[in-house]
Formats: sequence, C-alpha cells, structure tokens
Amino acid sequence: MRVSWSASARADVRGIRRYIAQDSPFYAQQFCERLIATVEKLVEHPRLGRLVPEAEGVGVEVRELVFRDYRILYLVTDEPIQILAVIHGARDLLGLERKPWE
Repeated sequence: MRVSWSASARADVRGIRRYIAQDSPFYAQQFCERLIATVEKLVEHPRLGRLVPEAEGVGVEVRELVFRDYRILYLVTDEPIQILAVIHGARDLLGLERKPWE
C-alpha cells in the first residue's frame, strides 16, 4: 500500500515546521520527521487509526492518527492512502468552512 499526501496536508506540515522553527529549527526538523514516520506506519497497517467521529456518515472511510497534539486525517481507499490534513487537536473540525474530506 502507498501513502499519498494532498497539497493541503503538505502545506499543513510546512506550516507546522515554520511555526516550530521560530523557536528551534532543530526541533522543527525532528518533529516533522517523527510525524512523517508515524504516517509511514499506514503502509503496513492502513486501518491503524480510529474513524473520525466528525466524518461519520459521509460515505467514505476517514480515519486519523494522533501525533502529539495533531490529528493526521486520512482516507482509506484501495490505493493509495490519501493524507488529507494535519490539524491541531484543539481545532473544531465541524467548524471549518471546508472539511478535509470534502
């Protein structure tokens, strides 16, 4: 199984890295490497994460992994697994104008 990152998910990770790098470029690099390593587990175990409660009933299987304070939302399909977004856990998914799975 392959993992593919959406443009918005890649932008999310870049934004997180920039934010952390304001205090520590080294820690920003380490954080993002570990986040990506967490996602790579999906290659062998695509249903590792839990179903996203906010996406219940949307007709697709949206799951999430949690890494530190971030929710990594992904869509399970035949191939590849699509990383939809990396969102801070304090954000209200239902309050977003456009949901990551839309």
